[in-house]
Amino acid sequence: MSQADNVSAGNRVSAFGLLSGVMFSAYVGGTLAARLLSTIWIFQVFPWSVQKPVAAAAAVASAIYMTVFLKDTKLPSDALEQPILKETESNEDSIKESEKMDFSKKIPSPKDIFCLLKSSFTFSLAAFVAFFNSLAEGGLRTCLLAHFHFGKDQFAELLLIAYIGAALSNMIFMPIFGPAIGEETLLSVATFAGFLNMFVDSIAWASWVCSLNLTAPMSTWVPYVAALMGLFLFLTSPNIRSIVSKQVGPNQQGLAQGCILGITSFANVITPLIYSPLSALFLSEKPPFDYQGFCILCVGLAWLAGFFLSILIKVYPSYKK
Repeated sequence: MSQADNVSAGNRVSAFGLLSGVMFSAYVGGTLAARLLSTIWIFQVFPWSVQKPVAAAAAVASAIYMTVFLKDTKLPSDALEQPILKETESNEDSIKESEKMDFSKKIPSPKDIFCLLKSSFTFSLAAFVAFFNSLAEGGLRTCLLAHFHFGKDQFAELLLIAYIGAALSNMIFMPIFGPAIGEETLLSVATFAGFLNMFVDSIAWASWVCSLNLTAPMSTWVPYVAALMGLFLFLTSPNIRSIVSKQVGPNQQGLAQGCILGITSFANVITPLIYSPLSALFLSEKPPFDYQGFCILCVGLAWLAGFFLSILIKVYPSYKK
């Protein structure tokens, strides 16, 4: 993500879409593994007592791949001015030495991050949208596990549908429609799709809906049908990162993307503190009012808040070229 400056601004939304599509394809593989493998094989030890679970082995393999094949590049302030021929080896060595000497000076402080958020109104809006999106995604996992009582296999099936749709939409929709209509429009569509997804799920579990004869099996198939919203829902994160990458210079890509990642991580931390008590309250025998799907609706309200903020985001026309 910090290498976004290696792609021109006009093609950046397509690049983030393809990268996210590959990432969601990996999620599909991981979800299939979670569906087919037992918990012991995923998190604990191999039968032959080798202390390397599948999840940890995959993480180590990705770290080794990144170290060996992913080389950091330092482009000029204008990517179009990058020379075709590589610089001499002596110049590269001098640049590496200067980077090592100035490494301690490049570590961002909280003040630098705060100044970055204040530097651009668009960046600040994107940061808030990222917060509400992560809050909703974490709440979705919490509420589905509590509300629909999904086990590992059922939850994996639901995620598999969503991730397949996400991989297809990121690899097809974003490269085609992103440069044409802009990532801010796709961001609004994605956040509103998230709200519609949760709104449908919440109604499916309303008491007056469950009392109808024709909707008796609705709690079984509605989550799977609503998971098809993943075609649009998971467009949120790559569009946010594309917008953010255009608000900073080449030397600030890592700081900007790291700032967004920190905000999303903070949202994931506080999500269980919000939605777990809320789910337990409305699933109890004496809820404040009779609406079992209210906690799921609250997840949708987080996406709705992100939708209203995304409407205010305006990317400069020069970045769309």
